Amino acid sequence: MNILIYGIGGVGGYFGGKLAATDHHISFYGRGSHLKAIQENGLQVKSFEGDFKVYPDIATNSLEDIPTPDLVLLGVKSWQLEEAALAINPFLKETTAVLPLQNGADNHGKLLKCLSEKQVLTGLCNLISYIESPGVICHFAIHPTLTFGEIDNNKSDRVNAINAVFNEAGIVSFIADDIHREIWKKFMFIATISAIGGLTRVPIGAIRSSPYLYKKMEEIANEILHVAQAKQINLTVKDVENVFKTIDKLDPQSTASTQRDIMEGKPSELENFNGYIVKEGARLNVATPVNEFIYECLKPMETKSRSK
Repeated sequence: MNILIYGIGGVGGYFGGKLAATDHHISFYGRGSHLKAIQENGLQVKSFEGDFKVYPDIATNSLEDIPTPDLVLLGVKSWQLEEAALAINPFLKETTAVLPLQNGADNHGKLLKCLSEKQVLTGLCNLISYIESPGVICHFAIHPTLTFGEIDNNKSDRVNAINAVFNEAGIVSFIADDIHREIWKKFMFIATISAIGGLTRVPIGAIRSSPYLYKKMEEIANEILHVAQAKQINLTVKDVENVFKTIDKLDPQSTASTQRDIMEGKPSELENFNGYIVKEGARLNVATPVNEFIYECLKPMETKSRSK
């Protein structure tokens, strides 16, 4: 199978690295010093589960260099998806499967603006990793898993074939019975901690220790629940409870990647997280006052980061 890893940061680098250790043809698309280091010395993955180094078949900043892919894994941020879809579209065939793995509740919707329904899968991953230095990915927490499926939840031949490739690479992967439910469960968790973390600028332990802030997190999550239910997503109060069981177990020093982007003055996923909930809430006549307050407080900084 010809597989393109578009974006070789923490997510794309880790899963692309695992796939590059197989006999499948793996192409990396990236930019800058990280790409150059991979071209010269391969990709090093430092993992608490075991380090490994791989040499992809192709590492390039030109899509014209790659063979026509059967599968594309998108490792960019959710706000970069439409740009990525437009870039890869001329190099795909009708049967190419495009799988987004980033956080967000409507990633497949963004792709469908540029690609055909036949090409778009949807999914998510659980992984904590980042670019430690050019050519080096650091995976320091959470046993990685990948969950995906067809948009209509059909257990198609192609998702079974892709799942077999993931398993061959040693990736723990699942074809979801209800991929949209799984995406929203992850989305509820990450949007809840990212928003309050971006505003308070402290780790999760400090947020948990404040009864007021903990209550605000609960309100954020419940607003997300109500929007999801208005969209006919099969989320329940039990899912909110499970999110907080996870939040309560997080290392006290944990911060979300979106929070770190906000604190570093970088473009973040604010619009695709809390901004998305606010806009969908308004469209569906669902009140989202806490998400709206946090979104509006952070929006000026987000606007500034994108004007640089």
